[in-house]
Amino acid sequence: MGKPSEYFQRVMASGEPQLREVGTGPWTEEHPGEPLPQDAKYDPELLETGDRRNVLDKYRYWKVQAIKDDLDLSGRNEFEVLIENWTHDFNIGSIVRTANAFAAAKVHMVGPHKWNRKGALMTELYQHIEYHPSIKDFHADFSQKYASVSDRPRLIAMDIVPGAQPIERYAFPKRCILMFGAEGPGLSEKALEIAHDVVYISQFGSVRSINAGAAAAVSMHAWMMQHAQIS
Repeated sequence: MGKPSEYFQRVMASGEPQLREVGTGPWTEEHPGEPLPQDAKYDPELLETGDRRNVLDKYRYWKVQAIKDDLDLSGRNEFEVLIENWTHDFNIGSIVRTANAFAAAKVHMVGPHKWNRKGALMTELYQHIEYHPSIKDFHADFSQKYASVSDRPRLIAMDIVPGAQPIERYAFPKRCILMFGAEGPGLSEKALEIAHDVVYISQFGSVRSINAGAAAAVSMHAWMMQHAQIS
């Protein structure tokens, strides 16, 4: 067996490793002797009971709207995400969660308003989500909104279909809408029809495609690799 990593050795030397607990307890326990913050961005209930949400430490105890407003103020990224919800795909929640992690400007939900939120882990609360009855309605809204805009976002269909180009060689536009379809059938014919570009993720194993949620994460991260400002 190889030598344990330095990190593992430090953990073992400090005593029995403990499972990490997410979040923080009540303010009075975490900040003994300090008065409760009075800023309106803080949630009184979270200050009292603790904050175990899946949020960055700087957002501990903040109200949901305050977090959403701060993300808008600090600057979301210029790409948007479109999800075709026509098979009630369980991956939708996961895609929304990833869109939040990479600070997508907006999520377009095409199809029924009802979708499986389990995989989102409440991140939809911090994300701008716009609903469209169908891909045809989305395209009509898109065409009207950007009728006189020369630098309109480019519609990029992420699907492994004939004529698509590999993501490994694709230069993502800074302003774009990444379009994702349902697990299995992929994007609808109408979605592929309105797309400016169609891009696929190269596969090297025996399966034709990867999980829809995973494909969305790979695609968004590919955009980040080309455009994100890393501090």
